Amino acid sequence: MRAIWTLAHLTIHEALRRRVLLAVLIGGVAFLTLFGVGFHFIEADVSQKQTLVERRMILNMFLLAGLYAVNFLTAMTAVLLPVDTLSGEIASGVMQTLASKPVRRSAIVLGKWSAYVLVTCVYLLVMAGGVLLIGRVMGGVTPPNVSRGLPLMMLEVLVLVTLAIAGGTRLGTLTNGVMVFSLYGLAFIGGWVEQIGSFARNDAARYAGTAASLIMPTEAMWQLASHYMQPAIMRELQMTPFSPASVATPAMVVWAVGYVVVTLAIGLRAFSRRPL
Repeated sequence: MRAIWTLAHLTIHEALRRRVLLAVLIGGVAFLTLFGVGFHFIEADVSQKQTLVERRMILNMFLLAGLYAVNFLTAMTAVLLPVDTLSGEIASGVMQTLASKPVRRSAIVLGKWSAYVLVTCVYLLVMAGGVLLIGRVMGGVTPPNVSRGLPLMMLEVLVLVTLAIAGGTRLGTLTNGVMVFSLYGLAFIGGWVEQIGSFARNDAARYAGTAASLIMPTEAMWQLASHYMQPAIMRELQMTPFSPASVATPAMVVWAVGYVVVTLAIGLRAFSRRPL
């Protein structure tokens, strides 16, 4: 455990040295500033023209839109930050030096994985917390069941970070990035195919979307999170683009957790057998 913690600390320090985290922070501040300005003007407009119930629904929908943007930004961060942490160091020769030390290869992978999971989860909490704080302070609204929605978004982050780390044990940086983003795109399209199929009562389309979620469960986690983080009437009447017609079951959450565990185990095994 000490070796894992040390490598995690070094990984975070390296990210700080390269100013990657600074760039992520600046982008996050810019997003929250723009969102706050937009929320202010929308809240001022709906307060004058809409009833109290309509106002809360509109503002809740806008908060969900902000959380959707946060989910997308975090997903990109979860892929781009760790995508070259193993493959890039192998190509540069740094990994050969590190692997020659009395450190298990599994500790190297777990240390880097832990560091990037921590960074991306903190980023998600800060960004989502900023969106929720803006909604609470400016509009007096907070989406329901945030305590259920945010952990599902964090699980999505775990899937992406784990895939990027595991892919880096065997693939080059570019190939690894293309693979993870392709799977993310597959999940995104599959999620919409499932929603449209459910709305149109087309079983073939719904099954195809479910199959895509099994291959890559990221979009299913967001759909379930958005399902929880909106009032019941908005869910039942499907009043917004964030009201899924088909919602993942608890079994899909278990699948996503198992997906992370199995993918990480595959990455550990692949790295332990890779010649450096």
